[in-house]
Amino acid sequence: MNTLHEVDVEADTEVPIIRIRREFSATPAQLMTAHTDPTLFARWVGPDNMKIEILEWDARNGGCWRYTARGDDEYRFRGCFHTIAEHEIVQTFTFEGLPDDVSLQTLRFEDLGEGRTRLHVQSLVDSFSGRDAWLASGMKTGLTQGYAKLDKILGEL
Repeated sequence: MNTLHEVDVEADTEVPIIRIRREFSATPAQLMTAHTDPTLFARWVGPDNMKIEILEWDARNGGCWRYTARGDDEYRFRGCFHTIAEHEIVQTFTFEGLPDDVSLQTLRFEDLGEGRTRLHVQSLVDSFSGRDAWLASGMKTGLTQGYAKLDKILGEL
């Protein structure tokens, strides 16, 4: 990873996993709040041209979530929080346009000290073709723009 604000996206060659890393000028607790508070989450997730509407949000072990992303088109996503721990979230993630494709995501917040945190995201996708479709969908653009919005929000916390 070259700079603080660069998103590193890597496709595993052995299993259908996408790994994402990015550093933030924030504490792990601030990043956890930004990922579990529905009002904050809706403000930053996704590309700049999308408006997020939270339909369901129960950020606890066993709770579920669902939201709509509207831009030129409309997309719905849903999942369940399996684990919410001090520095980790484990959840499922499903694009409702492909309801049989479920990924298992692990988000880990690595404390780097001095108010900096490295976010590690691992998404285990159902197949290599599914993984490749995610990568081709504009995923990196959405992550880059979303995390830039998150940087601004973290400055408010």
